[in-house]
Amino acid sequence: MSKSMIIVGAGMGGLSTGCYGQMNGYRTRIFEMHDKPGGLCTAWERKGYTIDGCLHWLVGSAPGAEMYRIWEDLGALQGQRIINPERYFRFEGADGAAFHMFTNIDRLKDEMLRIAPEDANVIKQTVRAIKNFTRMDMPVDKAPEMYCVLDVLKLVLKIAPVLGDFSRYSRMTIRELAQRFTNPLLRQAWGLAWLPDFSALFILMTLAWMHKRQAGYIIGGSMKLSRAIEKRYLDLGGVVSYKSRVEGILVEDNKAVGVKLADGSEQRADYVISAADGHATIFDMLEGKYADEKIRGYYEKLPIFQPLIYIGLGVNRTFDDLPLVISGLIFELEKPVYIAGKEQKWLSARIHSFDPSLAPASKTLVTLSIESTYDYWAKLREDMGKYREEKDRIAATVIAQLERRFVGFKSQVEMVDVATPVTFKRYTGNWQGSYEGWQMTPDIVTLTMGKTLSGLDNFYMCGQWVIPGGGLPSGAMSGRYVVQMMCKRDGIKFKAAKP
Repeated sequence: MSKSMIIVGAGMGGLSTGCYGQMNGYRTRIFEMHDKPGGLCTAWERKGYTIDGCLHWLVGSAPGAEMYRIWEDLGALQGQRIINPERYFRFEGADGAAFHMFTNIDRLKDEMLRIAPEDANVIKQTVRAIKNFTRMDMPVDKAPEMYCVLDVLKLVLKIAPVLGDFSRYSRMTIRELAQRFTNPLLRQAWGLAWLPDFSALFILMTLAWMHKRQAGYIIGGSMKLSRAIEKRYLDLGGVVSYKSRVEGILVEDNKAVGVKLADGSEQRADYVISAADGHATIFDMLEGKYADEKIRGYYEKLPIFQPLIYIGLGVNRTFDDLPLVISGLIFELEKPVYIAGKEQKWLSARIHSFDPSLAPASKTLVTLSIESTYDYWAKLREDMGKYREEKDRIAATVIAQLERRFVGFKSQVEMVDVATPVTFKRYTGNWQGSYEGWQMTPDIVTLTMGKTLSGLDNFYMCGQWVIPGGGLPSGAMSGRYVVQMMCKRDGIKFKAAKP
C-alpha cells in the first residue's frame, strides 16, 4: 500500500508537494487555514474589483527556461494568456524627468544613455552584465541535497561563462549598484527598483529573464495561477481541507506521525510536510524542540522582507496616456509624507491597465505597497477604532498624492481597501507578516538551507522559508525537491509528468 503524506498549507510549496507526491504514488492531503489556495499568491474581491496581492512576473513563463518544465508539471501555464510588457518600471522625478526601465536590454541602454551620457561607462558595464546573464539559467530540477560530483561539475560548467559577473554582482547590493551612477535620476531609480540591501544579482538576472521574454505576467493574476495548480493537484487525486488550521505536529519517538487541528481532532500519516510559515512550524507547531543553533541563528540574525501596507484602489477611469508598466510607476513627491510613522519621499503605484480582468470595463485597479513594521500594527490593532482610523488616514494620504499626479483621481476612486502586516499574518500565518521570507542579501546568495530538522524523522519543510529570496519559484521548486528526497528514501524512482 502506498505511503500517506500530510501537507500543512496550500500555498505554492504545499500545492507543488502535493502534485509531485501524487505523481509518485503517495496518498496526500493538504490542510489549509484559509478558504482558498495560494497562500501569499492570492487575491480578494472588493466592489467588483479583484485586488491582486502577489503576481508581478513569473520566472520561467516561456519555453527555454529551466523553470518552465516545473510550471508545466504543475499545470500552471497550460491555457494561460501570458504577456510580456516592454517596461519594468517607470520613474518620475519631481522635476518632471522620467526614466523607463525597459525589459529589452538594448532599449534600456539607449534610454539610460539618453538621460545620462555622463554615465556611459557604468551604463555599458551594467548592460553588458545583463546580456551576459541571458546566457545563464540555474538548474532547478534536482534537490541540492541530492547532488553528486557530476551534478556539481555540470553546475560549474553552466556558471563558468558568467562567473566573473556572477561573483561581482552577487556581492554587490542594489544600493551599491545605484551609487555607481552619477546622474540623480538614474541613481534614485536603480536604488528604488528593489530592496536596497538585496543582492544586485537579482535585478540584473530579472532583467535578463525579461529580455528573453521568460518572465511574463499571467492575465488573471495570482488566483488564476493558484487555481490552475490547485486543479492539477485535485485532478491527480489529491485532497484539500480548507478552513482547517493545523495547531501542532504530532511526534512519537522523534518521528512526525500526524497533525493536530484547531478543532482538536488529529490526523495521522507516514510523513508530515510543512509548507506553512517557518517560524510557526518550528517554534509553535513543534514547540522549538527541534530547533538547533543553526536554525535559531536564521530566525535571530537573517534579514526578512519587511511586511507591507498594501493599498487597493478601484478607480473609475483608464490610464490610456500612460505606457503599460508591469511593476509600477514610482514617482517623487513634491513634499515628503509620513505613513505609519515613516517618511516617504517616493510612492510606487502599480496601475493594472495591463490586466483588464481585475476591474470592471473602463475602470482600473491601482495598488500600492509601502514597507512598515509588524509591531506597529499589532499594537495599534489592540484598539480597533484607532486601527481603522490609521488605515483610513493612510488611504487618504495616498489618494491625495495620486491626485497631484493624476488630476481628478480623488473623485474617481470608488473602492478603497487597506491590508496591513497584521492582515497578512491573519490570513497566511507568516512571521511578522513578511511576504517572501528571507531577503537575498549578498551574504546569503549561495546559502542552502536544509528541508529537514535535526533529530526529527519523517518530517520535511518546503516553501519560501527554506530558500532565501522567496517568491513563487522557490515554493514550486522546494515542493519538487522534498518529494525527490522522499522517493530516494523509499527506493522509488522519481517521476514528473505534464497534465
